[in-house]
Amino acid sequence: MTASQRFLDLLEQHGYDFFTGVPCSLFDGVTRILDRNPKYGYVSAVREDSALGLAAGAYLGGRQPVVFMQNSGLGVSVNALVSLNQIYDIPALLVVSWRGRDGNDAPEHLIMGEMMEDFLRLLKIPYALFEPATLERDVDALTRTMRDTRKPVALVVPKGTLQQ
Repeated sequence: MTASQRFLDLLEQHGYDFFTGVPCSLFDGVTRILDRNPKYGYVSAVREDSALGLAAGAYLGGRQPVVFMQNSGLGVSVNALVSLNQIYDIPALLVVSWRGRDGNDAPEHLIMGEMMEDFLRLLKIPYALFEPATLERDVDALTRTMRDTRKPVALVVPKGTLQQ
């Protein structure tokens, strides 16, 4: 079983049942599974703020959403996050790829890569770094926080983690 399948299984165990987002090469493994298996009902979005809108509708319809996005898409999503999710208590698990981490990536990813953790703190989005050794504990803690606060939380995914 691949790391991507184990991750999706873990999300399902925690009640996540709606998957949307914008494809990113750092999520290749997950995206292939979501695209191939209709049980996930994955809805690919053209923009991250659109994915948040889809996730909000799913939440209001009784689902527990996951939104996949690049960290650059986090920037695109600011207005939706603060004027929809946070104001109206619409939770979602944001799975955010950490492009530009440690200055290693294409030039367009470097600034956001450097500031991503500060950016999440600025938006008051609790987050954890995807670490295989603590993943179950972190997903559990993020899910509890998300349910208790009814606000978005984020799992930040470094390169090489969910590509297979």
